[in-house]
Amino acid sequence: NHAKSTNEIRDYLKGYDIYAERRSIYRDIDEINKALLIIEEDVSYDEAEEMLYDDESYKTIVYDKHQKGFYVRQRHFDLNDIRLLAECIYSAKFISKDKSERLIDVVCDFVSEPQAEKIKHNAFLTDRVKTNNKNTLSNISLINIAMSTATGEEPHTPEKITFKYLKYSLDDVSQQVDRRKGDRYKVSPFQLLISDGNYYLLAFDDKSKKMRTYRVDRMRDMRYTREPRDGEDEFKKIDLRNYTQRVFSMFGGELKRVSMLFINPLLDTVIEKLGTKDVIYTKVDDSHFSVSAKVEISDQFFGWLLGFGKRARLTYPDETVAEFKEYIDKIREMY
Repeated sequence: NHAKSTNEIRDYLKGYDIYAERRSIYRDIDEINKALLIIEEDVSYDEAEEMLYDDESYKTIVYDKHQKGFYVRQRHFDLNDIRLLAECIYSAKFISKDKSERLIDVVCDFVSEPQAEKIKHNAFLTDRVKTNNKNTLSNISLINIAMSTATGEEPHTPEKITFKYLKYSLDDVSQQVDRRKGDRYKVSPFQLLISDGNYYLLAFDDKSKKMRTYRVDRMRDMRYTREPRDGEDEFKKIDLRNYTQRVFSMFGGELKRVSMLFINPLLDTVIEKLGTKDVIYTKVDDSHFSVSAKVEISDQFFGWLLGFGKRARLTYPDETVAEFKEYIDKIREMY
């Protein structure tokens, strides 16, 4: 964005008692381009020279005829790429504030200092709830190793892990405490998932003998067990493509196909929540559409549906409709 002419470069160098003529600046820029290519592509000097001769797109420092000056071209990432990466880091709830700032500094090395400052300023305008667990990224690395079939060149049998699981306490809401009075959870890890800015582990629980999901940022003191994992058959039954769509807020329940009636303006909202795979959308009249989908029947599903008020109605099956009525009655009794 800030092309500089050879005269401007020459005047800048004079400020450091370096005197250069135009032709030497051209030669030096050619040498810098070769040096950068040698480092980035791991090639020899002669190979870099030949690559630049054959294809000018390999140049990092480029001359712009319109601006009549040289500028640094971002070959690997443009500004929008880095802005998107930065925003993803800021919005990820599973990354602590300190870790986010460090990662932002890393990705912003790919843009100029003014661009980096603008990215950091703009991304901080919206407040985000971030985890206090600084070991989340380490947990992710440990889980990946436990699930792997090889470590380096050595074969590895996917194994169980144990960890302590955290929750908030009213005694001090700024700190989390151990669930189950500090007893360790033992699970067979199968898949890492991201949903609503949080990282989850899909794993087979040793205690309940069921597939469950766990927030990675709520795990601490994670350890390997060297025990081969269980639950392969249960994991194979899961359709990962729509798993996070049908398991509302990561709380499980009985899987059922239900039918619901919505007003037409809610179509975008419903599709974003339920997706389109194995979901049937049908026009009912000029004002309404119906949806047939498999969902996990739970209080979280009922709460989601209740949030639409009179704009949505559960219509099938009858026993689930009765459960929904009972759910509403229990809430009403509180008032």
